[in-house]
Amino acid sequence: MRRSTRSLLVAAATAALVLPLCTATAAAAAPPGFSNADKGALRNQAPRDLAIGSAVWGQRDLLEYDRAAPTEYQQVLSTQFSSLTPENDMKWDAVHPAPGVYDFTSADALVAYAKANHQQVRGHTLLWHSQNPAWVTAASRTWTCDDARAVLEDHIRTVVGHFKGEIYEWDVANEIFQDTWDNGGVRLRTEANPFLKACADDPVALVEDAFRWAHEADPGAVLFLNDYNAEGINEKTDAYYALAEQMLADGAPLGGFGAQGHLSLLYGFDTSIQANFERFAALGLKVAVTEADVRIPLQAGETGPTPEQVAVQAERYDAMLRACLNVTACSSFTVWGFPDANSWVPGVFPGEGWATIFEDDFTPKPAFTAMLQSLTDATPGTSPRR
Repeated sequence: MRRSTRSLLVAAATAALVLPLCTATAAAAAPPGFSNADKGALRNQAPRDLAIGSAVWGQRDLLEYDRAAPTEYQQVLSTQFSSLTPENDMKWDAVHPAPGVYDFTSADALVAYAKANHQQVRGHTLLWHSQNPAWVTAASRTWTCDDARAVLEDHIRTVVGHFKGEIYEWDVANEIFQDTWDNGGVRLRTEANPFLKACADDPVALVEDAFRWAHEADPGAVLFLNDYNAEGINEKTDAYYALAEQMLADGAPLGGFGAQGHLSLLYGFDTSIQANFERFAALGLKVAVTEADVRIPLQAGETGPTPEQVAVQAERYDAMLRACLNVTACSSFTVWGFPDANSWVPGVFPGEGWATIFEDDFTPKPAFTAMLQSLTDATPGTSPRR
């Protein structure tokens, strides 16, 4: 579908939103996002117990921030979202580039921006197999478990301690299970994750200690397990459920389970997301959609998706949000960045794109409109099942 057709498709759905967006951004020098008259802001229509967030890359988008003259991106970010997740700024390679060396420049800028705009921050991430600096991946080839534990403990205590009181939820352990199609089915990543590999004799003990170290560094933060392909009830989430039961029985301070929500129209939609969230909530855990986007396969030579694809994308975003709204324990719903120019999708999934809820000119897509309506329909101040 050509861009002109797509613009016609979204025009009717977004016409009522353009004025609120512009009104809010024009007054960005004042604390944004709190005017009852602004009905076009996701953060304003959300129940008070649900944070609506976006991923952001502070190094790229927030280091240059003048509250009196914000960029258009910064205006939309502050107007629409009550929570920010650092897409890259708190990962190992960003904050711990060399042994004993920590660099919080871009992460601090992100936290400062959030404070200035009355937003919360989700920390991401402390134990992961990817985006580790070269010194970690090289040294880990000869690490003993004691070596790995010492390095990980120092990192977690330093990073979480640096942001004590400023992070409401932390993704402590991210993507620690492999998928069913990865040679042998669902199992802990004791090959790809350098820390779990060094402690392969008892990786769960290391995961539990990671949570203990994070909790001791900041007792006020809710600590999450987080993964992709973890939306509905499947082999991977069964493994996470069993791990959560074990961790809680062992007294580890596990506080939440996060489903990333990276979806594609190439595959069907798992309608068991609410049931999955409910079973983790029954363990006493918070649940969250932590990295939502819905990518669309794009044909070569076409400039955008078809109307049918756009409609399905909106349905899937909204279905994830409504599953969250329908579970009392769902504490946050985060989209993985915007607009499409900032999306990680085309670089990782060639031939797919248009995955966010804003076009590159910050026009809201039908997915935005559907989510806004569901938030508006939710019981004010509390999610529907409270």
